[in-house]
Amino acid sequence: MAASVHDLYNQGEKLKDQGDYPAAIACFGQALETDESFALAHFALAVCYGKVGEHEKAVQAAERACELDPEDPFSYTALSVTYQRAFVGTQDHRYIGMAEEAMARAHAMQTGL
Repeated sequence: MAASVHDLYNQGEKLKDQGDYPAAIACFGQALETDESFALAHFALAVCYGKVGEHEKAVQAAERACELDPEDPFSYTALSVTYQRAFVGTQDHRYIGMAEEAMARAHAMQTGL
């Protein structure tokens, strides 16, 4: 019997918590092969890719998660953090503005503006 998307996600979270980011990335990737619309797996991938220095992949994963869950302010807060980490890892200043925009969107959603 094949592992469910939630089983793969949970396994990936355990590996991530243990610091085995390559194995976690593989688990989250398998989960997304099963259900590409599973936003939490995209966010988890963003964290893991950031930890291994693959900042562009981290940004792509976090952006995809926001596309899948555009009404959740947390999505944009997490996206902002991903952009901030990408800036720290790359010193690419475009990530600063992107982080500020994502945080402003999260704030606007939370306050109803």
